[in-house]
Amino acid sequence: MGAKFQLVIDCADPDRMAHFWAEALRYRIAAPPAPHATWEEFWRSKGVPEEELGSGDDRIEDPEGRGPSLWFQPVEERKRSKNRPHIDLGASGGYEHSIEVRRQRVDAEADRLVKIGARRLEVLEEAGVDHYAIAMQDPEGNEFDIN
Repeated sequence: MGAKFQLVIDCADPDRMAHFWAEALRYRIAAPPAPHATWEEFWRSKGVPEEELGSGDDRIEDPEGRGPSLWFQPVEERKRSKNRPHIDLGASGGYEHSIEVRRQRVDAEADRLVKIGARRLEVLEEAGVDHYAIAMQDPEGNEFDIN
């Protein structure tokens, strides 16, 4: 069995990022451990200093429990360069579908994500190659692809 892990994304506004990525991934906002009403309350109970606490929602989880959870960690410094790891969102349905079908599905997903705060960067396709994707940025400028 593989190791259980969560993906941590440094950001300025964890609440905004959690809500964007929950919608993008079709995840849900993760509830804090009982009996705590908020994550801030939970972390205070663990002794985390006030200056290190974010506010609002900062975690998301797969409602079916299959995918990793994501934690949006508040940091003061802004993103300065291209992120090395990035998320690929599979929207095309896979190579068993024609390039035209895959292109329509990827474009539709990109349109959906633009409406909730993403930005298109570029179409990733090459003549003679059976591949179509769109490079995007989330609300804080982190790169991700839709393929």
